[in-house]
Amino acid sequence: MARSRNPAFRAGLLAAATRVFGERGLGASTASIAKEAGVSTGTLFVYFESKSVLVNALYVELKTEMARVATDGLPIDAGPREQLRHMWDRWIEWSTTQPEKRRALAQLGVAEDLTDESRAATGEAYADIGALVRAIAEAGPMRAAPLALVLALMSSITDTVIDDLLLDPDPAGARSGLAFDAMWRALAG
Repeated sequence: MARSRNPAFRAGLLAAATRVFGERGLGASTASIAKEAGVSTGTLFVYFESKSVLVNALYVELKTEMARVATDGLPIDAGPREQLRHMWDRWIEWSTTQPEKRRALAQLGVAEDLTDESRAATGEAYADIGALVRAIAEAGPMRAAPLALVLALMSSITDTVIDDLLLDPDPAGARSGLAFDAMWRALAG
């Protein structure tokens, strides 16, 4: 008889994997993740049949959470700049208040065993964000650039700002605002 799967255990395992991968990288063992979660390795494998399955599940979980946070409360009637600024501010807040998740996501983003299905699942979560960025870029100096390049540029700027804010917090958001303005000019002219 198969064991039933408790959603709270699954969430606990994903939280433990977030901490362990964020601290030790993807080379961390499933045993260390199980220990961090306070369960046996066998219990981990009841929920995730392999480390690869765990890596993919956590990647989808964190990327989807990040997209949800960015678009939560998005001012639909606002213009593209205000919408992008809303997402920017939410990403910055999520990343600076949960650096563990950000570190884990950075590790997961380069995992060799990410599947096409996982990438597609996160692509769906970011579809509206991609459409907004494409519309903004098409009206500016980046109009001839592939969307992947535009998104990579945005990601690099965002990561640089987050790294800076983690080292030297800026409660008033002045540096974040300056970086957003620079990114906006690069995208929209």
